[in-house]
Formats: sequence, C-alpha cells, structure tokens
Amino acid sequence: MHTVSGGEVAGILVAVFWAILVSFLAVALARLAQTLKATTKLVADVTDQAVPLLAEASTAVRSAQTQIERVDAIASDVQEVTSNASALSTTVASTFGGPLVKVAAFGYGVRRAISGRKDDDVPAKTPRRTVIVGRAVSRGRGKKD
Repeated sequence: MHTVSGGEVAGILVAVFWAILVSFLAVALARLAQTLKATTKLVADVTDQAVPLLAEASTAVRSAQTQIERVDAIASDVQEVTSNASALSTTVASTFGGPLVKVAAFGYGVRRAISGRKDDDVPAKTPRRTVIVGRAVSRGRGKKD
C-alpha cells in the first residue's frame, strides 16, 4: 500500500482549490458575458428609439423657429401700423383741430349772445336760497335779504 505523504496531500488540496477557483471564475465570466450581451442589446434598442425622437425634436425646433419668425414679422407690422395711426392722428388733429375749436367757440359765443338777449326780455328771477340749520341764507355772499 502506498502511503500518502504530507506533500502529496498539500498538492491535492492546492489542485482542488485551483479547480474550485477556476470554476467560480468561469461562472463569473459567463454571467459577465450575458450582462454585456444584454447591455449591448439595450444600447442598440435605445439608439433605435432615440434617433426618431431626435428627428422629431429637430422638426419641432424648426417649426417653432418658423412660428417665431412669423410672430416677429407680425409684431413689426403692428408696430408700423401703430406708428402710421399715430402720424394720421397727429395730422388729423393739426388739420381739423384748430378750425373745430374755432367753430365750437363761435357756437358757444352765439348761444351766449342769444341767451343774453332772452335774459333781458325775461323779468329777473328771485335769488335762490339755501337752508342751513333752519336759517335762510342768500346764495350770493354779501347780499342781504
């Protein structure tokens, strides 16, 4: 019978340890390979979905830029119309303002003159009185009843 020496036992233990270590490393490498495959597939799927989204975003940005340009054009047109309306208002006021004021003043003078003649024909009215706490006070100050 062959006796196993201490060195042989140590050699067998080292061989078993290395076999277990290599097995664990093989399993870890297999799982790492599966994870890398899944990650590669995920990145490919994200890329496939991201490209159309980026194209749509680019289209939306171009459409927004077009709308902003239109709004800018409308705003400049509104500003031009506003300045034209202001100029027209100033022109109308300067053209018709003076004569209209003169016509209104003339009309006021005529009404005043006509009402002055009517007052001469009508007898004088008695002055109105204001009652304050039971006393009669004449409207005109300085006049006595």
